[in-house]
Amino acid sequence: MTLARKLTGEFLGTAFLLAIVIGSGIMGERLAGGNVAIALLGNTLATGAGLVALILTFGPISGAHFNPVVTLGDVFFGHLHWRVAFLYVVVQVIGAFAGVAAAHAMFGEALFFASHHVRTGASQWFSEAVATFGLLAVIISCSRTRAAVTPFAVAAYITAAYWFTASTSFANPAVTLARAASDTFAGIRPQDAPGFIVAQCIGAAAAVIVFGWLHANNKQES
Repeated sequence: MTLARKLTGEFLGTAFLLAIVIGSGIMGERLAGGNVAIALLGNTLATGAGLVALILTFGPISGAHFNPVVTLGDVFFGHLHWRVAFLYVVVQVIGAFAGVAAAHAMFGEALFFASHHVRTGASQWFSEAVATFGLLAVIISCSRTRAAVTPFAVAAYITAAYWFTASTSFANPAVTLARAASDTFAGIRPQDAPGFIVAQCIGAAAAVIVFGWLHANNKQES
């Protein structure tokens, strides 16, 4: 697979992911009649289902990262050269914003508008660290042991993490940046985004270290 095709896959996959997250958030909020739990449920189910489809679609093309910390994890394990990883991250961020714009256009909103949704504080940051640790744990472990189930495992984990974390599990720096440009149900204030991204990087780094060790190809001790 050529680099151009891989980058296009990452762009399209990330764009569709954000279109799903933002679009389902808007639809859920409009149909829920003020019931936040119902809106979140709709947002969750759409995101989980969309992740399965997107990973199955773009996995054979680009690896279906859609997430800078997943890409950097691949660099750490020697699966991706850092120059290629840099390009992956660039197209992921661009694709994320393109997906936000597409979702807004479908629902008659301005293409970009800064969010006023407050998401900050120690509990939110810790939630993002935990959410991202878990996501990388699932990806690292499943891809090494049962690669075929990885799309379903990732989607199942994110579906659960929407509900067991206080932050609703962004777990993705590109997603976080793009959601700051959406003043909708799934948005985050621009000033809150850096705290989320730092926490996500910490959680991802911890998962890479821990699960890299757990899956190290060492001889079993007698």
